[in-house]
Amino acid sequence: MPIHRWLEQPVEELNPSIGRQLVHTESMTIARIHLRAGAVVPRHAHPHEQVANVLEGSLRFVVGDEEHVVSAGESMIVPSGVPHEVEALADSLVLDVFSPVRDDWVRGDDAYLRG
Repeated sequence: MPIHRWLEQPVEELNPSIGRQLVHTESMTIARIHLRAGAVVPRHAHPHEQVANVLEGSLRFVVGDEEHVVSAGESMIVPSGVPHEVEALADSLVLDVFSPVRDDWVRGDDAYLRG
């Protein structure tokens, strides 16, 4: 099995406030998302289950109609198909796990992150 070394991988800059690193397996996408304080991931939905693990910083999630502040050491579960948005309350690092694979990200269909 190959070892993936995050610290050796370049960070893809999606916009001036958000960068990411990706690993795709047969059934999952794992992403390290770097967010500067004030960064916003606009409201969107996808058919993938998502677990956002906050490694550093603090984020405000709006999932459906519920708002939650999630800080380092905590995780937010986003069910498949539920609209959600995120705001970075501080510089943050998040490890997102998606199932199944984010085929839209493989294709580059992620304009909502690139604005």
